[in-house]
Amino acid sequence: MTTSCCSWSVNNFLMTGPKAYLIYSSSVAAGAQSGIEECKYQFAWDRWNCPERALQLSTHRSLRSANRETAFVHAISSAGVMYTLTRNCSLGDFDNCGCDDTRNGQRGGTGWQWGGCSDNVGFGETISKQFVDALETGQDARAAMNLHNNEAGRKAVKGTMQKTCKCHGVSGSCTTQTCWLQLPDFSEVGNYLKEKYHRALKVDLLRGAGNSAASRGAIAETFRSISRKELVHLEDSPDYCLENRTLGLPGTEVRECLKKGKSLNKWEKRSCKRLCGECGLAVQERKAELVSSCNCKFHWCCAVKCEQCRKTVTKYFCVKKGGQRGKNESAGSRRKNLRLRKKH
Repeated sequence: MTTSCCSWSVNNFLMTGPKAYLIYSSSVAAGAQSGIEECKYQFAWDRWNCPERALQLSTHRSLRSANRETAFVHAISSAGVMYTLTRNCSLGDFDNCGCDDTRNGQRGGTGWQWGGCSDNVGFGETISKQFVDALETGQDARAAMNLHNNEAGRKAVKGTMQKTCKCHGVSGSCTTQTCWLQLPDFSEVGNYLKEKYHRALKVDLLRGAGNSAASRGAIAETFRSISRKELVHLEDSPDYCLENRTLGLPGTEVRECLKKGKSLNKWEKRSCKRLCGECGLAVQERKAELVSSCNCKFHWCCAVKCEQCRKTVTKYFCVKKGGQRGKNESAGSRRKNLRLRKKH
């Protein structure tokens, strides 16, 4: 992925963060990048596939929607920044931060107590909030929605923390355990938020919700009544099957899909039906030749020589039914004409 496509988030985060926090800028940038990459991974085989134009986090400029996809973008971006700050804190990258040992020595449950080096999610949460939430300058329903989803992203990091324990006892027995909390793989946070995306709550506030004191009070009250772990949206999503240049949506025509493969999950295996069939498109099979290095051998001294191996693979793409049918008919007509010429 090129750096240019992601400059929106990195530059915006670094410009809005307090000057005193510039020491964290590289971690914020890396976190924003990880959020983008996870978004693209989670939606790779969905009709909406986290296009670059969707990666906007502020309400006051080019953000045009308040749907569930926008909710996910905010949540995963916020989570990415918090996750990276937390991890780098525990790694000792910052002089003023280290492990979270505030509960060490306390009884956690039957047969175990807190100890070790827990990842400092409190630190990551505090600093990430300073950067990400600073992008929201409005006080309307959209701003409230974005701030709510930012918080949901941070809650997702906390909610997926994993307890790790070490046994203590005579001769390898596990009489007692010392336990601490660790960050999971970031993909676990992405999976968690993808589930929240599917169950996102629609808040009916967009019409008539202005910036008056009464409106702001009603908006705040509504969002306070919703769990901060849930994603929320104000608008229905558009039809992602169709191209919409105004919204920057490419549609699913010419998108690649998956049909076969032992390693594919159910969602990936159904991608051709979801991207093509349910969008009124046909699936076109194409052969492609892949060239890669193989049969590499080390030669003394000191070089590695490889052969060039070629492999033909089958790929599937969504195409217009008319175009697909026309191609098949023309090929059939050519075969028919060839047989007629041979008879004559």
